[in-house]
Amino acid sequence: MTTPRILAFAGSTRAGSWNKKLAAIAAEGARAAGGEVTLIDLRDFPLPLYDGDLEEAEGLPEKAVELKRLFNEHHGLLLACPEYNSSITAVLKNAIDWVSRSAPGEPSLAAFTGKVAGLVSASPGQLGGLRGLVTVRSILSNIGVLVVPDQVAVGKAHEAFDEQGALKDARQAQRVQRVAAEVVRVAGRLLG
Repeated sequence: MTTPRILAFAGSTRAGSWNKKLAAIAAEGARAAGGEVTLIDLRDFPLPLYDGDLEEAEGLPEKAVELKRLFNEHHGLLLACPEYNSSITAVLKNAIDWVSRSAPGEPSLAAFTGKVAGLVSASPGQLGGLRGLVTVRSILSNIGVLVVPDQVAVGKAHEAFDEQGALKDARQAQRVQRVAAEVVRVAGRLLG
């Protein structure tokens, strides 16, 4: 039986990002559920804003090729999604846009089609980034990703984590880990 490989990351490049902490918690949950997890930081994949003219003139940027390779090597995704102005962050949308580009002879959306994703978010607001998750779910669903129904939005994120990056509320941490475990379970079922 193939072990589900899960790519986990936050849609933020900020060093102290709450969503990076949340991605790490989700990654732990996926590992505990039997998944092989790669936790990355989008800061390590700097990309220009997506521009069709740039792509036509120069092809995919080197970091987009690296990121796309990682997507292709994994069966599932765990995304910790900050909410900026009630929507998705520019860095996350830009990464999705570059990774979605097809190489010559490659099927459209090959890096996304058939993947399973789990969504979590953390925000200082009461809703915890919930409004942004609606947009992320819509984007991923429209490009062939099966997004598991359960999700977690951690409100008052500035108060939610301890100094080690763990969630203070054990029930919230368990919910995040359950989302991750569901991604591993569904990806495993799809692998047969």
